[in-house]
Amino acid sequence: MSPPSSPETFDAVIIGGGPAGATAANDLARHGHHVLLLDRAGRIKPCGGAIPPRLIAEFEIPDHLLVARISSARMVSPSNRDVDMPIDGGFVGMVDREHYDEWLRARAAEGGAIRRTGTFSELTRDKNGTAVVHYETRADDGRMQHASARARAVIGADGAISAVARQCIPQASEMRYVFAYHEIIRSPDRSHPVFDAARCDVVYRGRLSPDFYSWVFPHGPTTSIGTGSAHKGFSLRGSVAEFRKAAALDDLDTIRREGAPIPLKPLSRWDNGRDVVLAGDASGVVAPASGEGIYYAMAGGRAAADAVALFLKTGDAAALATARKSFMRRHGAVFFILGLMQRYWYTSDARRERFVAICRDKDVQQLTWDAYMNKELVRAKPLSHVRIFFKNIAHLTGLARAA
Repeated sequence: MSPPSSPETFDAVIIGGGPAGATAANDLARHGHHVLLLDRAGRIKPCGGAIPPRLIAEFEIPDHLLVARISSARMVSPSNRDVDMPIDGGFVGMVDREHYDEWLRARAAEGGAIRRTGTFSELTRDKNGTAVVHYETRADDGRMQHASARARAVIGADGAISAVARQCIPQASEMRYVFAYHEIIRSPDRSHPVFDAARCDVVYRGRLSPDFYSWVFPHGPTTSIGTGSAHKGFSLRGSVAEFRKAAALDDLDTIRREGAPIPLKPLSRWDNGRDVVLAGDASGVVAPASGEGIYYAMAGGRAAADAVALFLKTGDAAALATARKSFMRRHGAVFFILGLMQRYWYTSDARRERFVAICRDKDVQQLTWDAYMNKELVRAKPLSHVRIFFKNIAHLTGLARAA
């Protein structure tokens, strides 16, 4: 009997095929690296599906993946006062994660990455110290079987509760979450009294979410309606049921239901100093306050790919730390400010009421959309920033009326 063959060796094994993992796999494969993309089957993350123009351009997303184009947002206060925030001359693209993520994985495969379906089990090392990724996969006869692959580098892009992070990165214990739940429903027709297929609704009401927000995000023929909370024991399903009834969306067909933890803050370290680096939700890169994750996941996936490429070229494990450094250099200020916003404005209905009132301001609306669409803080309008600063002080001190 011949001895069992040793597992194939890859330059990089990427665990998780969401936007972060698929982007990293695509970038590395297209630069000539031998890449394995390992992804679980049938997993769709609950997500509003919004992608800004910066993402569409930067990651070359084709128009056919956009199931809707949003031209405004409506912010709704606890007392049901609403503020419309139109996008001046632009739009936010909406995608269905079921099809969007698969397209990203297929693009990575077209670029040269090898795709396999499986669930990560553990990381061990061979006698030379090379990482060996073990995973479970389904055989042709339907039975689960063990498989493994050797890797010069590993990217853990396997979600907020990352098995790779828990095994390889001590800082994974820092992770804090909002738990999100949504239902994908059939979109109502144009005669609906409240629903607008070109508008996202964001509802700040403690009864529906004591520390986050609820949403209605149109996806063309379907719509995502959901909520989130970090409070253990809070009934997300009950909240969405109540929300659907209040929004007159309770009689529409429910296509699927999904729930998952959403990180609140980037981890303080993303690599193990040897051969593993994290990306996407596994590294904690979901924007506080807004919960936006697709752009930051893909940006984090690209940063991880760049770091791994440098590591493969130089052999210097310190290169892996550049993933977090480059990401936070570009986006850290936005995460800091949004974190402050969430910690202050989302703590009571009185504060939520004032937060929505601030959104009536045209300066706030313009700078909010500029920052969201371009993914950076806007510094070109200092007078607007000064005006917003004093308006925020007025609201924080109660000198401004919420109405």
